[in-house]
Amino acid sequence: MSKKHIALALKFLVSGGLIWMLVDGIDLGAARDRILAADVKMLGLVLLLSVVQIGICVIRWRVVLGAIRAVLSFADGLRIYLMGFFFNQALPSSVGGDAVRVYKAYKGGLSLSCAINGVMLERVATVLGLIALVVIATPFFIDRVGPDEAAWIIPFVSLLGVGGVTGLIVLMFLDRLPSRISHWRFVRGLAMLAADSRRVFLSPVHAVQALGWSFAGHVNVALTVYLLALSLDLQITWLDCMVLIPPVLLVMTLPISIAGWGVREQAMVTAFALIGVPGEGALALSIMFGLLGLLFGLPGGVVWMMSADRKIEAIDDIPAK
Repeated sequence: MSKKHIALALKFLVSGGLIWMLVDGIDLGAARDRILAADVKMLGLVLLLSVVQIGICVIRWRVVLGAIRAVLSFADGLRIYLMGFFFNQALPSSVGGDAVRVYKAYKGGLSLSCAINGVMLERVATVLGLIALVVIATPFFIDRVGPDEAAWIIPFVSLLGVGGVTGLIVLMFLDRLPSRISHWRFVRGLAMLAADSRRVFLSPVHAVQALGWSFAGHVNVALTVYLLALSLDLQITWLDCMVLIPPVLLVMTLPISIAGWGVREQAMVTAFALIGVPGEGALALSIMFGLLGLLFGLPGGVVWMMSADRKIEAIDDIPAK
């Protein structure tokens, strides 16, 4: 058995194990009843916000590309982003679609360095937006939890903020690696990534746009989850979602499960337990959120099937900008 198959089997085991741990202590019947009784009108608003979210993500990506002097039209960005989102849902990883985005952007005319760095720095902006949202919202949220939880939430959020800033600084200085290894292609790639990261995050205009659209996207996701929760008759607030959903999204990006299934459910149940949401309610919310992702992944699959170039070939050389 190859390493690839072993890794895939391990991801299935992780997803299956986490789901088994959840269902062992949660009333699945109650979770099913919540889903079946969901408010249809509220779900309509959720679909509308999900469409808006796709637009926000495409704009955020184009802002980053513009900062590194790469041009991608909104129509092409939307088409490629939809395909990437489809593969995020279809592949055994929540970030597999990023590779598809890089490939399709490269085949669409961008240099390989711009295609790679554009996707990577858009991801960085996304994570920084998540961290900023948690840091800003936590002081208003802390009264919702007990003193025991508050005792570790505040240090955790502080560490998260410091970690985000430190990570960004390290990223921007990756071209300061020892000159004796500068001939390695990987090191040259890191140097280009560092230079592009400075173009994005040290330019006030580009930084405000990239981080602003990232922040707006996360607020929109929090609102989407909040409306999903209302449709399931869960007693939570939008502020709860703005603090609790970002860590769930971060955990989902870990390549240890099948498209985030199992990991998302465990994280959602654990997070919302802090504010007294019953396990079956949080599980129902997580399943609805996952199904929403699958639903909006379908258009990307259609776009991929209609694409003239559906075969992904190896890219051997990294051309200069």
